[in-house]
Amino acid sequence: MPAQIENQSFNYTIMSEIKSEKYVKFKVKDISLAEWGRKEIKLAEAEMPGLMAIREEYGPSQPLKGARIAGCLHMTIQTAVLIETLAALGAEVTWSSCNIFSTQDHAAAAIAAAGISVYAWKGMTAEEFDWCIEQTLFFGEERKPLNMILDDGGDLTNMVFDNYPELIAGIKGLSEETTTGVHRLYERMKNGTLPMPAINVNDSVTKSKFDNKYGCKESLVDAIRRATDIMMAGKVAVVAGYGDVGKGSAASLRGAGARVIVTEIDPICALQAAMDGFAVKRMADAVKEADIVVTATGNKDIVVKEHFLALKDKAIVCNIGHFDNEIDMAWLNKNYGHTKDVIKPQVDLYNVEGKEIIVLAEGRLVNLGCATGHPSFVMSNSFSNQTLAQIELWNNSKNYEPGVYVLPKHLDEKVASLHLAKLGVELDTLRPDQAEYIGVSVSGPFKPEYYRY
Repeated sequence: MPAQIENQSFNYTIMSEIKSEKYVKFKVKDISLAEWGRKEIKLAEAEMPGLMAIREEYGPSQPLKGARIAGCLHMTIQTAVLIETLAALGAEVTWSSCNIFSTQDHAAAAIAAAGISVYAWKGMTAEEFDWCIEQTLFFGEERKPLNMILDDGGDLTNMVFDNYPELIAGIKGLSEETTTGVHRLYERMKNGTLPMPAINVNDSVTKSKFDNKYGCKESLVDAIRRATDIMMAGKVAVVAGYGDVGKGSAASLRGAGARVIVTEIDPICALQAAMDGFAVKRMADAVKEADIVVTATGNKDIVVKEHFLALKDKAIVCNIGHFDNEIDMAWLNKNYGHTKDVIKPQVDLYNVEGKEIIVLAEGRLVNLGCATGHPSFVMSNSFSNQTLAQIELWNNSKNYEPGVYVLPKHLDEKVASLHLAKLGVELDTLRPDQAEYIGVSVSGPFKPEYYRY
């Protein structure tokens, strides 16, 4: 059970306690897991050269001194390295997880043991999820309010904007990690309800083209195997969506020997999938063949009633998008919830009109619900962008009007360069006349802002 600093058990049944304003230093599942977590953090640091280089470069100048950063992002070992990087640059940090199943309890314990206020455990309820985010808004016994936001999906941002508007004036800015959260920010900007500058980390090239693609390429199959022990080779897998996450997912499944079908609504992405060698079909047709269905669209209602009814016996259904509404779990539980058999945590068997359907992570993010998420190296790219975004907003927020921004190209290239030596990569250097010929500086940026990688 989750434990407070006093190691008292958490009362799941009393809502008044969940909403209590009493200061709780941290809440994790088991603080005794801290030593294990610390060992894995040490290993991860060796695989996260970007964050470690940023600590070395910026640590002496303490560019985040005075910042009180509330973070809401999957509480994993890799995130622990991000948290400690922010702290090493001078920030105070509080943390919650952006998914009820994504916390690695030993990582949360290690961060709590290091004296950082973290509120996260794997398998929390929706009410506990909100409670955890709420705890991160105020710091220490003095209950000083946050002045920076670091978010993944927008739940923390929305809680502040909608429920604690009095805190907005004291916040210099926010950085957002993922596609879904970025969509929410652009909606707010369009509607005139975004009151501060926000940096869209997701669309940094070194995030979306690496974390979203190469991360999913490794973590999707890992999650399905851990959950089901299924052999992929020869199976038919359907991937809904061929954006960066879909591209990585389709490559992951093909690399394991699956025969992959892609579904799309975008003609450009559909053409890309076809020219990458994938069959592209409508979901209504593809699902009939599927042994595995993976949603990766960022949209809602991708697998719904008609698709569930058309699935084969023992088909596996999962989602690698941020939220759980890509798969219509509400319909499934309303109509067939009485048949649900929990095989093990995050692996559920439903009987739908005589056919058994396996649903992973309750339709939530499968690679973190059923496995450990992306490898450390690729997350170093994403989290280097997050750190640089926080530094920029904390120190230069007056230069930004409320709106959504991306980091400039030279910082994107810097993040990439910080990761090359680890892979033994050596770059050629432009001569001045070569640089002049293509209209760039010898030291970069090497591509115009409109270039599409």
